[in-house]
Amino acid sequence: MPLYNSYPLIIILILFISAFAIPLFKSIRMARIIGLSAAGVSLVLSVLTLSGVRADGPYYFRVGHFAAPWGIEFHIGIIEGLMAVLFMTVSMAVLWFSIYSIDHDLTKKKIPLFYTLVNLLVGSLLGIVFSDDLFNCFVFIEISSIASCGIVVIKDKKENIKAALKYLILSSLGSGLVLMGIALIYSLTGHLNMASSHEVLVAIYPEHSRNMLIAIGLFTVGLGVKSAMFPLHTWLPDAHTYAPAVSSALLSALVLKAYVILYIKIIYRVFGMGIVSELPVLNIVLLLGAVGMIAGSVLAIMQKNLKRMVAYSSVAQIGYVFFGIGLGTTMGLAAAIFQIFNHAFTKAALFLSAGSIIEKTGKKNIADLKGIGKEMPFTLAIFAIGGMSLVGIPLLSGFNSKWNFAVAAIEAQRVELLAVVLVSSLLNALYYFPVIINGYFGEESLEGKVYKNKERPVKELLPILVLVLGIIYLGVSGGGLLSLIEAGIPAIK
Repeated sequence: MPLYNSYPLIIILILFISAFAIPLFKSIRMARIIGLSAAGVSLVLSVLTLSGVRADGPYYFRVGHFAAPWGIEFHIGIIEGLMAVLFMTVSMAVLWFSIYSIDHDLTKKKIPLFYTLVNLLVGSLLGIVFSDDLFNCFVFIEISSIASCGIVVIKDKKENIKAALKYLILSSLGSGLVLMGIALIYSLTGHLNMASSHEVLVAIYPEHSRNMLIAIGLFTVGLGVKSAMFPLHTWLPDAHTYAPAVSSALLSALVLKAYVILYIKIIYRVFGMGIVSELPVLNIVLLLGAVGMIAGSVLAIMQKNLKRMVAYSSVAQIGYVFFGIGLGTTMGLAAAIFQIFNHAFTKAALFLSAGSIIEKTGKKNIADLKGIGKEMPFTLAIFAIGGMSLVGIPLLSGFNSKWNFAVAAIEAQRVELLAVVLVSSLLNALYYFPVIINGYFGEESLEGKVYKNKERPVKELLPILVLVLGIIYLGVSGGGLLSLIEAGIPAIK
């Protein structure tokens, strides 16, 4: 067995052990060193894992003594490897940026706890991505839910506690529905292993089609709540708005995506397209995705608070992901996974730059940020690149993402859906462009502003620039990632 086969388990162990080691030192400096070191080592191991599966193909890794279906195992293919690299890259950038920003949001006593929660969160999210066992996925879901609520409430203000409670209640509801779906699958198949469950489900489908419809409905609603599928997104705006900027970046860029990847695995690996194509679920997912693309943008236009606007934008962008899944084609799925990359880099950059603007100016409302482009030209430039990417400006990742969805809709012979992509893009422009234009232009807006007097030093912007490089790279060379995703999709099915 090649050495890299064990790296996914080692990554999770490193993140979990480091999370519990951080409180032992009771030092902010040590918390940062341990948090960043664990993320850095995990990123290297993730890259080596991806390199290994690209060379040798997907594999199963047995965790413990017993083989599946009795024991626990991971399934690692190109998609899982890509997700590991994405999660660790974004985590590294956010943790790096937190060195310069987290003191503004948290008391010194809470800072080590933040790094503990982040490592627990990222480790559990990767556990969801890697695991081929439904119950273990549920265990990792619960750990990630607690850690997610923790990085929201850690700011310890009234609005954070309220947002975290709302998130916890709705997230628990989602978890409960997922658990009911798992129980139903187990009662039908006697297995929790995904591959073993699939074999039995295919054999018994004619006699149990209604039960399978209920099970997949439970997974769709449960994971829809946790991944903010419209109209199940109601926890997201408050949680993302009031959390520290670094927490918002992680929640939007990573947390939502792990649950989407689990949903894809359940659709393709547990049920299989042979069963799912007989059920109406993908048409419903497609409809909710399309409505989310429009409604999320409309709600974003109505917001006055900058972070809240970016938060509602996430509802629209997650709509794209479910739109691709709902098409039910290989190209649709590839477009959805590409969008996960686009949104992770873009939304992390947007939340970190928006958080910087709010931190340096003390102003949260969009109307109060006119002329901010003179005071913080580089930070607003980063925000502008993220906003223009989501609008679909060429040479940025969002353009390639929208192009992929257009191609997927045409290939699926659903040309009418191009209108949804087009309208959503126009709506994106209606809430991002005013912030950019009013920030940089207008004599009245710029009057009395001092050039760069509120700008962060370049070294503090470097972590966000790493994310921006990801946006530009996927805009210029997105074909390479799309080809890699398409090569990895057969291993999911």
